[in-house]
Amino acid sequence: MTQKKQASERFTGFLKKFYVFLIFVFLYAPIVTLMVLSFNASKTRSKWGGFTLKWYFELFENEAILKAFSNTMIIAFLSALIATILGTAACIGIRNMKKRHQGIIMGVTNIPMLNAEIVTGISLMLLFISLGIKTGFLTVLLSHITFNIPYVILNVMPKLKQVNNSTYEAALDLGASPVYAFFKVVFPDILPGVFSGFLMAFTMSLDDFIITHFTKGAGLDTLSTKIYTEVKKGIKPEMYALSTLIFITVLILLILVNKMPDPKAKEKA
Repeated sequence: MTQKKQASERFTGFLKKFYVFLIFVFLYAPIVTLMVLSFNASKTRSKWGGFTLKWYFELFENEAILKAFSNTMIIAFLSALIATILGTAACIGIRNMKKRHQGIIMGVTNIPMLNAEIVTGISLMLLFISLGIKTGFLTVLLSHITFNIPYVILNVMPKLKQVNNSTYEAALDLGASPVYAFFKVVFPDILPGVFSGFLMAFTMSLDDFIITHFTKGAGLDTLSTKIYTEVKKGIKPEMYALSTLIFITVLILLILVNKMPDPKAKEKA
């Protein structure tokens, strides 16, 4: 019975590892394929034409792709930054409400995240048209700020609920102004949530296509809309090179963040 049990446990362990392996294959096989194609000398995806770095050099000479990339990064950074400030301020306001009102506001906040993006995109487009605002960079930025705020609130609110109000009140009693007390007492405690909210907002903005498509107007492109327009004609290999560089950059940043020493661990030591 013991041998059968051990064999059964080994088989179960093998199945678990194989299952995890399959998940990672499905997750990263498309990315690996894209990276391989970025070094393919042939423009045909079904044929290997030899190793080359030509597409990486041509990428930095393609003004249209670089312009779309710069628009994407500027919109993502600005929208994430503004949404983080507004979302954090909203969390403070919600925290000071009564329990019943908090539940109502948080329920309303969750609606944009559950709502279909196409509905949000069309609604924002109609709003800008009705207000007479010309679609372009500003409308895309406002749209991204709008759908990013709920994600910031979702990350900051749990951290804010963990803050001890007595510490903040003690700082006020000692003569600190509300703003000074907030940044010296409350903000350090909610900083991980604020940072997580900023990163999520940045990622959501970087990845968005549908809302951007409906609110961008003519003459403005982001990476997502640029790739969409190129699908009909055939995606250029320079896009493979750009996607590879973005993936490698994100991977390096994740490794560096995970390898950074924990300040709290240092304090305990």
